[in-house]
Amino acid sequence: MRNMLQVLVWRLFLALVTLWLLSLIVFAGAQVLPGDVGRTMLGPLADAQAVAVLNHQLGVDRPLVVQYVSWIGKLLQGDLGQSYSYGAPVSNFLGDALVNSLKLAAVALVIVVPLGIAGGVWAALRVGRVVDRLISIGGLTASVIPEFVSSICLILVLGVWLNLLPVSAVWPPDAGVLTQIHYLLLPAMPFVFSLFGYLARMARAGMVEVLDSDYVRTAVLMGLPFRTVIWRHALRNALLPSISVVATQVGYLIGGLIIVETIFHYNGIGGLIYTAARAKDFPMLEAGVLCIGLIYTISMLLADILYVALNPRIRSGARS
Repeated sequence: MRNMLQVLVWRLFLALVTLWLLSLIVFAGAQVLPGDVGRTMLGPLADAQAVAVLNHQLGVDRPLVVQYVSWIGKLLQGDLGQSYSYGAPVSNFLGDALVNSLKLAAVALVIVVPLGIAGGVWAALRVGRVVDRLISIGGLTASVIPEFVSSICLILVLGVWLNLLPVSAVWPPDAGVLTQIHYLLLPAMPFVFSLFGYLARMARAGMVEVLDSDYVRTAVLMGLPFRTVIWRHALRNALLPSISVVATQVGYLIGGLIIVETIFHYNGIGGLIYTAARAKDFPMLEAGVLCIGLIYTISMLLADILYVALNPRIRSGARS
């Protein structure tokens, strides 16, 4: 128990360091964007003096160190700042966009995680057979197809030709949970295609390694039913690598792909960040990227906790 606690404390420390480094990268990246904030807001024909006055009011003409300290200080107090473009608190826009992205990520994960794990396990149980090759090759092929290509194909096939799913992710204002899921199925599918192959390969590799282990062969020789060996002994250890895979994709799903959100007219956090970058809306851009980093870090920390809980060697071993 003590070793497990040490592992978790160390992971938490690394997560905090990661977030601090991310804040530096996000702030520095926002500063190198081309263009001028005041000029972008007032337009190309605005007077130079008016642009300078606006930049001074926004504080973007201060030294970068002063701007970073001011921004991070407010951030630690829960103040995400005021949007340059909208003149309103960033939290008003970030919260809605994040909720939308969470909904899309949840639908995609609910579909791809069971399919990917089941496909990988099924392929591992039939190594070298036709099913194994179909799952491996099919998953690899689907993962390399660009999301904008799969999105357009899905819209044409399922939305236009078969008319099974709506081509837009904008649901009616009074839509219930099931109706929202119905509208999110089509935009979630490109993510499913891109993640299925990776998750299935990890699950397959883990299961193949476990099936070749000594304790599984011993359990089979003791006369235990093969199904019992798979469910009670092999599957738990085989899925450990898949936990990290799922965690690493959470940030990807939350951030979303801008092109997918644009194609399906979905107001997620990815589109919000893209709009903020074009408008040089630093508070919106920095808060959005940092929010994705925070969610990604939390998901990795939870994956570490689950990994430690399921792996007795880590619970009883030293900190790594």
